[in-house]
Amino acid sequence: MMTIKTNYVDIKKRTIFAAQIEIGEDKITKITPIDEVVEGYAIPGFVDAHVHIESSMLIPSEFARLAVLHGSVGTVSDPHEIANVMGLEGVYYMINNGKKVPFKFNFGAPSCVPATSFETAGAEIDVEGIKELMANKDIKYMAEMMNYPGVIFDDPMVLAKLAAAKAVNKPIDGHAPGVRGEQIQKYIQAGISTDHECFQLDEALEKLSLGMKVIIREGSAAKNFDTLISILPEHTANVMFCSDDKHPDDLMLGHINQLAARAIAKGVPLFDVLQVACVNPVEHYNLDIGLLQVGDWADFAIVKDLEKFEVSATYINGQLVAKDGESFIERVDEIEINNFDTDLKKVEDFALKPETETLHVIKAIDGALITESFEASAKIEQNNTVSNTANDVLKMVVVNRYSNTPPAIAFINGFALKEGALASCVGHDSHNIIAVGTDDAAICKAVNLIIENKGGISAIDSKTEHVLPLPVAGIMSTDAGNIVANSYSTIDLFSKETLGCSLRAPFMTLSFMALLVIPRLKLSDKGLFDGGDFKFTPLFV
Repeated sequence: MMTIKTNYVDIKKRTIFAAQIEIGEDKITKITPIDEVVEGYAIPGFVDAHVHIESSMLIPSEFARLAVLHGSVGTVSDPHEIANVMGLEGVYYMINNGKKVPFKFNFGAPSCVPATSFETAGAEIDVEGIKELMANKDIKYMAEMMNYPGVIFDDPMVLAKLAAAKAVNKPIDGHAPGVRGEQIQKYIQAGISTDHECFQLDEALEKLSLGMKVIIREGSAAKNFDTLISILPEHTANVMFCSDDKHPDDLMLGHINQLAARAIAKGVPLFDVLQVACVNPVEHYNLDIGLLQVGDWADFAIVKDLEKFEVSATYINGQLVAKDGESFIERVDEIEINNFDTDLKKVEDFALKPETETLHVIKAIDGALITESFEASAKIEQNNTVSNTANDVLKMVVVNRYSNTPPAIAFINGFALKEGALASCVGHDSHNIIAVGTDDAAICKAVNLIIENKGGISAIDSKTEHVLPLPVAGIMSTDAGNIVANSYSTIDLFSKETLGCSLRAPFMTLSFMALLVIPRLKLSDKGLFDGGDFKFTPLFV
């Protein structure tokens, strides 16, 4: 039996009072009002309503060690990143590692592996694989259905996967950026209940009006909070918060507690904020996470105030897992699994013979996953189309990590590199190697650092090489979270201060330049792709 005296925040009854909270083993047994002056506030633990753990570059057990510092007790986790590399083996790896720590991961069945047929992934999860996962009690839902054209145009395999989720009455997550009108109506009618991809206010309002739940995302690259937060408090019952993709340095600083604090600062009433940040994910996905009521699992946080939500302590199943910035979750000595088979590249592999004098150029947008495009004059040297640093039109490549094929080449604006190159094996969703640089030699060098380490991120100039190895599926590390975060911070700072990149999250933005299911212009290992028309498009005009 454990007793805690603090101010109790009852979201259900919308009251706050000094109380004695009694915990027997793993559940709350009694909550008694007391006539005492007490410190802190007990609130239900925060829940990230949609996150790819892999994007933190940490295995689940290490993600948990950092997340609990910020009052998080659980996540709704889509393991499609590792699934696109390792298939079902990767999904089970995530589940099994997550079970080794006192944190409530809730994994979904990745619905789109591979994400599209226009790229090379390392694995496939077919309808039978989805049925296998859906029968597993550890799988709580069907993860985001990114193939929205398949839903809208009645693709038989897509419909069969949706039917597998419906057969066991598990929620289906959506992914429908910019889909509106009759198309979004059909998408919702297929049984898809959420969307975290709204990037315009009127888009979110339309989806809410049709009965869909909107998850407000604020990650390391995609930031929609300021655009969408005004949907609260009117739509409190149908809104959740998520990070989607969060790099380790950002996770060191905060998690869903940051969004709660920002919502309070925007004037959203306290109980609406906590309903969205703590309660709605639990109820929508039917999670085994307590909501600070008698009889619930003892999953809660003690915060110093109800404005900034600075966390004093976090409890999961009645166990103190973090206090005053120290995590009590022990490290897990985990195995490494991978799928990586490509040879080192040569500089001439990245040469591109010009076809015309004009290029289609991808325009990266800071803080967004969508891109724009424009036409620009090609810079040609010795019959090779090369980067134009003066105009910030840089060569970008995607290298197939699963076999030896020629690199795909395009050009991109927005990175503003003055020298050197960046490369990453975190390239959504197939996780081929993606790189951008000021010259072919630099690109080759950065790519080869990834190949030598069978995964990771790298940044180089003429004098310096930085690499963060990610040996788990080429996208995660088994090292301690703070070590990975510090290594990442070093490379991130180098890319900005030395190489000149102007983006807030260069590597996160880079990783999404191969994500074909987000409009508009992207690059896969097979070529330049128009995500609006959902087909390949020529590089040269």
